[in-house]
Amino acid sequence: MLVSESIVFTGGGTGGHVFPALAVVEELKSLWQGRIIWIGSNKGIERQLLKATGIPFFGIPAGKLRRYFSLKNIIDIFRVIGGLAASLYILARERPLLLFSKGGYVSVPPVIAARLLGIRVITHESDAQPGLATRINSRFAEKILISFAESAGYFSGKIRKRVVRLGNPVRRDLFAGEKKYGLSLVGCPENKKVLLVLGGSQGSAQINYLIRTNLDRLTKACFVVHQAGRVDFREGRQPNYFTAPFFSYELKHLLAAADLVVCRAGANTLWELASLGKPAVLIPLPRSVSRGDQLLNAEIFARNGAAVVLNDTSGTRLLEIILDLLDNEKKLKQMESRARSLSFPGSAAKIAELILTYGH
Repeated sequence: MLVSESIVFTGGGTGGHVFPALAVVEELKSLWQGRIIWIGSNKGIERQLLKATGIPFFGIPAGKLRRYFSLKNIIDIFRVIGGLAASLYILARERPLLLFSKGGYVSVPPVIAARLLGIRVITHESDAQPGLATRINSRFAEKILISFAESAGYFSGKIRKRVVRLGNPVRRDLFAGEKKYGLSLVGCPENKKVLLVLGGSQGSAQINYLIRTNLDRLTKACFVVHQAGRVDFREGRQPNYFTAPFFSYELKHLLAAADLVVCRAGANTLWELASLGKPAVLIPLPRSVSRGDQLLNAEIFARNGAAVVLNDTSGTRLLEIILDLLDNEKKLKQMESRARSLSFPGSAAKIAELILTYGH
């Protein structure tokens, strides 16, 4: 193998389009010594997330793909065309063995450019309901990788023949969490149950409100660790309560210490919880502010006994669910077992091996 050989990754817009791909990169580097580069948006979160990795990053113009009429679609058509031109230039110069797409609207121009240049494409979807970018990319990809078995039904018969379920890649580092260290980070006694509340890097005003409304009752029953996000962060000095805008290196230790997790139902978060066997109370983003992907993700996890979904978004109902679960050790153990049964061990390694097989 020539060291000059390269593989291109593309995707972005959210961490969910980046972190699973980085788990694959980690496995790929242990199997192969070639060059890995990333094509993403000039203005996307992926540029910032990739800085610490040392992976060469090439930014391109990116236009949002909308399912509804908007005047912005006109402007974004030119951005997509610009992204396609930039991708053609980058890929023609690099001549990679393969392009791996993790989705997001920025991934569409590189995928089309790769197809035009005769470069093989593999695309991956984390959600149960494939996004628009994945549906477009699937027409140009040799393999469409899915995490949920239910995702296969969203593709036509011809494309479905190229669909393979290999699970959602999870970073190795996530499994290195230590419960005792996690408890010490937040000052929690070892005999206290831990409720971990995650609202994402930007936080969730809805989740924050529900937790703060019930904080007095919750802290009598457990120790609450609350990631509130940078926008809606408030200092908390209440006993049995620790809050921060965002958790980074601490998160793996806090997950190891958590008895129950309250969070949204983004695919990446759910697959990480499944891999660790963590019971969850899910508050999915409603269809009014999303394409409904979290609703289906949450429904599947609840149907399989790995989570409870909060449909009635009142603070009273959330409190009831949390207190009932924390008081029912048998139920928590059952949910832990069901969560692990949904996970797909070795997903990142399997995908890395597939990339090398198709790349060569």
